[in-house]
Amino acid sequence: MFEEERLQKMAEYVQNKSRASVQELCVLLQVSESTVRRDLTELENRNLLKRTHGGAVYLKSVGFEPTYSEKEDQYRDEKSLIAKKAAELICEGDSLLIDSGTTTLYLSSELSRFKELTVVTNSILLLQKLASIPGITLMSTGGTLRANTMALAGPAAEESLDRIRVDKAFIATNGFDFKVGLTTPNLVEASTKQKMMSVADQVFLMADHTKIGRVSFARFGGAADIDGCITGNAITDEQRKEFQKNNVKLYLVDENG
Repeated sequence: MFEEERLQKMAEYVQNKSRASVQELCVLLQVSESTVRRDLTELENRNLLKRTHGGAVYLKSVGFEPTYSEKEDQYRDEKSLIAKKAAELICEGDSLLIDSGTTTLYLSSELSRFKELTVVTNSILLLQKLASIPGITLMSTGGTLRANTMALAGPAAEESLDRIRVDKAFIATNGFDFKVGLTTPNLVEASTKQKMMSVADQVFLMADHTKIGRVSFARFGGAADIDGCITGNAITDEQRKEFQKNNVKLYLVDENG
């Protein structure tokens, strides 16, 4: 079992049981106590659980993957404005890679203004929305469907991405912390997101303000991997300084006008 697979299994076990002892985890994973303790320290550093004497307890808010419909209802106005700002970064004739996500989905309604675009996406919903827009050459990454996020991911998606190069990628995330990086709950989707960023000349993160400072399970990149972040102006002053310090262009939207 690879280390990241072991870490995910450990995190999921603690989440399901609310707490676990070192001895339980040794039996579950068939590894030594020293390995379990080292892994628990790593998971605590990722804010996925809390170490206790002899084991760990689950942090309710971390590692949880809400369904697509649950996320869709959150921060609609902010996500719409983020999409409008993202569209301002697109030029006529661009080739785009658009990630699956509730925020990136709003970008679909902004693309009808363009006469010529090439759009590659791993989002089933985005494929449906863009299919009827004239002027867009639409491509799917292919891959295995994750019903929880309506995203196509996995080796087949990554193999198709290896064959292309795009001008701009618009990426969704469950969390962006400057110390930990870009994170999402699922290892398979994390790998596909990482591949998406690697084939784009410019990478823009589209994330509502609650994602900034949040940490999820699987890391797929860091501040050095993105050129800009489009988010709400409700982020803190300290977070704004972090963007500047890390040379990430910050595009802020204000739903209050």
